[in-house]
Amino acid sequence: MTYKFQARLNSEWVLEKPSGAVFPLGEILRLLAAIDSVGHIAGACRSCQISYRHAWGLLRNAEKEFGMPLLETSRRQGSKLTDFARHLLWANRRMDARLSPMLESMASELQEELESLYPENKPRLRLHASHGFAVEGLMQMAGDHGLSPIELRYRTALEALASLNQNECDLAGFQVPAGEFEEAIVRHYSDWLDADKHCLIFLAQRQTGMFVQPGNPKNIHSIADLVKPGVRFVNRQVGSSTRLLVGLMLERLNIDPRRIHGYDSSEFTHMAIAAHIASGMADVGIGVETAAWRCGLDFIPLAKERYFFAVQRDSLNSPLMQQLLALLSSKAYSDYVGQLVGYDASDLGKVLSLQQAFGKASERSTTRA
Repeated sequence: MTYKFQARLNSEWVLEKPSGAVFPLGEILRLLAAIDSVGHIAGACRSCQISYRHAWGLLRNAEKEFGMPLLETSRRQGSKLTDFARHLLWANRRMDARLSPMLESMASELQEELESLYPENKPRLRLHASHGFAVEGLMQMAGDHGLSPIELRYRTALEALASLNQNECDLAGFQVPAGEFEEAIVRHYSDWLDADKHCLIFLAQRQTGMFVQPGNPKNIHSIADLVKPGVRFVNRQVGSSTRLLVGLMLERLNIDPRRIHGYDSSEFTHMAIAAHIASGMADVGIGVETAAWRCGLDFIPLAKERYFFAVQRDSLNSPLMQQLLALLSSKAYSDYVGQLVGYDASDLGKVLSLQQAFGKASERSTTRA
């Protein structure tokens, strides 16, 4: 007997009244998102596969519960969300962006636990990686192509590399910026990378930069502008490679991070950073261009990063690893990564030594470690 299910965990808001009654928000939030996307209720009903009458019932009931209007309608301009509805929608998007990686990791753990109860338990690759859009696509495509399951845990780069050294995972995802900060970042990872034991699988190059409101109203153009009066910054979590890169850039400019409003904040994904800014809770943050584009933000490039999977050399010829390498080299996955805004899929799936990947930066970091 084998399992025939996929564990999923989803987040959804509810409002609990003083009486204890619960008002679920999932359906109305999906409707508001559809109206925001297509600009009229009829199209939103088709998108959500609900009747026009049911949609208006949802809207009127929600307006009654909130005591606030959610929609503005006119014959010429169609329907648009009120400010209250837009803030409600962005709050939900922030929640999803923050919780989705955590829930995905927990679902992977649950899947593994349930599968272990069956006698014909399938072998799997264990992937620990920092969050990224190419990794998201890889997980989805592996499932779509019926490959052996991949057990995913979202971790910071250092946590992932430490897990690889402790044999708690088979692949450790991490990123390194090209250019002047490459050596410092590679040195940061050097305690966990061994040229004799490890090799790298190249995933993609991606554009990292600053997210700002459309039109850049705060006139932000460089890292130095983070200290401008009135500029609110939202940072990645402690231990993340993005936060480390920001710290190095500030150090180069002799800027004390304590001068930056919001430097001690902490978000766990690129989409959470983008949603934070799009909702008006911050003016600037740093992440990959894909997230800025998806949230309708302006993007200011700062660095190109290369994303790798570190693996044990002696695991490369295992059937599961060869299966993964075949997927990485496939046209389907290359096309997927290539359409991500800010991503370059050239050399995707190429296996490299540390010296081939980082050249003299690898040699110097190993010497200083």
